[in-house]
Amino acid sequence: MSSDRRLVLASASPARLSLLRQAGLVPEVVVSHVDESTVRAPRVAEQVALLAAAKAAAVSRQETDALVIGADSLLEFNGRPLGKPADAAEARDRWRRMGGRSGVLHTGQALFDVRDGAVVGRDIAVASTVVYFTTPTPQEIEAYLATGEPLAVAGAFTLDGLGAPFVRRVEGDPAAVVGLSLTVLRTQLAKRGLAITDLWRR
Repeated sequence: MSSDRRLVLASASPARLSLLRQAGLVPEVVVSHVDESTVRAPRVAEQVALLAAAKAAAVSRQETDALVIGADSLLEFNGRPLGKPADAAEARDRWRRMGGRSGVLHTGQALFDVRDGAVVGRDIAVASTVVYFTTPTPQEIEAYLATGEPLAVAGAFTLDGLGAPFVRRVEGDPAAVVGLSLTVLRTQLAKRGLAITDLWRR
């Protein structure tokens, strides 16, 4: 059975939008403009959950009837959260330290159910995936930095782009590393009485 519920992605991430589209969903994009620097928590997993909820909440206030998805990702490496690097020098330093080692990519995901202008349901979850990196050569690091890609993503790497050759393997949900867990979304929708197939538009 199909559903006419609107799906709204509270994120400017092209990777998250692409994931949802590949899964047969057609979300509208409304950027939250949440100041991420104001959100802090003792643990990285808790921080991404708070950020995802803040983004979903900000966009939900603009909606009347929609299912709003907020998401945020951080790489935990040596116990510290790593978001987007500030510049190429920071990204270079990260790759020199990450090479041959592993980190945990935490993706917080919030689904807010908005009806008649009010949030009638909230579900917040975190998917954590261990990412094992190869050891890129200095030349490979410089070539990767020159593309600009590592400056635009959490942890300074991608699994679905130019950084993929430098990821040896993952333990956990690979989609969550890209930016959004489709498995988590399926569970969140089920709690609202919806099958993810109800929202397929192809």
